[in-house]
Amino acid sequence: MSTRPQAVVLFDIDGVIRDVSASYRRAIVETVHHYAGQRPAPAAIDALKSEGCWNNDWEASLELLRRAGHTPLPAFAALVAVFETFYFGGDPEGDPSQWQGFIGDEPLLVQPSFFAALTAADLTYGFVSGAEPPSCRYVLETRLGLVNPPLIAMGDAPDKPDPTGLLRLAAPLAGGPLGVGAPPVVYLGDTVADVLTVQRARAAFAEQRFLSLAVAPPHLHGHPEARTTYEAKLLEAGADAVIPSTGLLLNQLQRLDAIKVP
Repeated sequence: MSTRPQAVVLFDIDGVIRDVSASYRRAIVETVHHYAGQRPAPAAIDALKSEGCWNNDWEASLELLRRAGHTPLPAFAALVAVFETFYFGGDPEGDPSQWQGFIGDEPLLVQPSFFAALTAADLTYGFVSGAEPPSCRYVLETRLGLVNPPLIAMGDAPDKPDPTGLLRLAAPLAGGPLGVGAPPVVYLGDTVADVLTVQRARAAFAEQRFLSLAVAPPHLHGHPEARTTYEAKLLEAGADAVIPSTGLLLNQLQRLDAIKVP
């Protein structure tokens, strides 16, 4: 009997597993305001993210300041400290119960039963995120109750769209080397950088089947025109499909003939 799963499913976290509209994105806004006295509009952040090279929110904050003409630009370390004060509101390596920052305002986009359904369908899963490790562990382990979830977080690999982290996690979850005979590797993200990560993984392993699935971040779900524009950019970047929500992943994988569910 094969020990390989039907498929390997890797997830981004922000905008896919949790709604960061009022946390990470708000921390970008307040960090820019802290230095420049003005708050970037959500559309400005979306436009920046759609360029595919601003996955790191600290760097995105600095770039927004640069584009706003703010001078002098703050030292990167100082900006990170301001951002972390807004986001964590406490020691990132400390007790999460003591955090007073925006991280407390992150609705979950899936429940533990979602991951149980993946396991029941013979799928292995993991997470490839640009968020800080304490933030990732908090949502995955403390809030969702996952035990030692396979995770590549900030600092574990080069920032997306570099595919190093995705490839590093996919091989052990696939039960053997990637390539001929390996199960499909699926990555679900919410940014152009996530889509480009899969494109670059394909270039590195031409014989491996990769699927890029995408979902619009929650802050766009109440704005049909903006959401349609955003989803079009994900498809233009090379996403195989855009799904309405993370919870519909299994249905989409069946439609793409990536898995079979009895």
